[in-house]
Amino acid sequence: MLFQDILGLSHIKKHLCLSADAGRIPHAQLFVGNEGCGTLPMAIAYAQYMLCKNTDAENTGGIEACNLKCGNLSHPDMHFAFPVTNSDKVKSHAVSNHYMQDWRQFVNEQPYGNLFDWYRLIGIEKKQGQIGVDEAQDIVKKLSLKSYEGGYKVMIVWMADKMNTAAANKLLKLIEEPPEKTIFILIAEDEEQIIQTIRSRCQILHFPPLAENAITSALIKKGLNQQAAFKIAHEANGNFNKALDLMNNDSEDLVFEKWFVQWVRSAFRAKGNKAAIQDLILWSNEIAKTGRETQKKFLTYCMAIMRQAMLVNYNTKELAFMEIHVEGFKLEKFAPFIHENNIIDIITELETAMYHIERNGNAKLILTDLSIKLTRFLHKKAN
Repeated sequence: MLFQDILGLSHIKKHLCLSADAGRIPHAQLFVGNEGCGTLPMAIAYAQYMLCKNTDAENTGGIEACNLKCGNLSHPDMHFAFPVTNSDKVKSHAVSNHYMQDWRQFVNEQPYGNLFDWYRLIGIEKKQGQIGVDEAQDIVKKLSLKSYEGGYKVMIVWMADKMNTAAANKLLKLIEEPPEKTIFILIAEDEEQIIQTIRSRCQILHFPPLAENAITSALIKKGLNQQAAFKIAHEANGNFNKALDLMNNDSEDLVFEKWFVQWVRSAFRAKGNKAAIQDLILWSNEIAKTGRETQKKFLTYCMAIMRQAMLVNYNTKELAFMEIHVEGFKLEKFAPFIHENNIIDIITELETAMYHIERNGNAKLILTDLSIKLTRFLHKKAN
């Protein structure tokens, strides 16, 4: 992965190159950014820059054989850890090494992909992956060995916010005092989910959402016309992964918006209507059949839509980027029902439902309870 292959973020590329050239490389770094902003490709390009002794932001001038190995993700001193769980392929004690072939495919095909894309690729989308204590033991073992080529060893931990407490505690000492020339690059979307003792030992680098013009240019190179590319880039809101999904009509949001519209329509009809209550129960049962990661991602989507509706309701439509493509449903018509008297209650209940689903609560009960509460909230009057 080369810096030149990464969209935008020129200031971060320059910062990483200058610090590496000056020999000021922190032994533990935390890259924080939302989905689709390029944290993973940037970490890989940065690791390649250090390992291959490259000399500029285009990753040229270094060791050719090293660059070739890094390009194939097969360099023996570049290590990866990422969320996994047991599957048909790995029956027990799953660690990242068991999925390296799939990982190389994922990075090659979807370098801006999200966690759900990864779970779907390895067939665990109905489960919840994590970076567990088995993974931590594997990391300690790898980094206790000498560097294969005598230079740096780099451990890239993708989605470090999915690391459980046992794993984090096991890695704490290693991150605090790693062997010589050992670099940790942790990547996370929600840094608050990483325990404070690890965060405090990392140099944190925040990644902004990608600029619309960077996404637009990339989509035009993939064959879209200017108008279509600009429209998708605006709707993607700095998320290149979402932009690609929208371009290919493969976004999970297209499914989520159908679920959302069915949900709120039933909730509107449910006041004093037993048949509509039954519709809400049936809806809850259907969503409960999907995997927990899908349910969590859908609830996150619902929170985003509610916030967008609030913005439209308060005449700041220029800040609203999301669209709903379901026929007959307009965000402008839905927006007046989301206001100062119910938005906090709605978001709180969505977050609570997400919390309980993540902790293996009964999805049918959680979603049914949430649906009945939504009915009450939507019928609240604004001041």
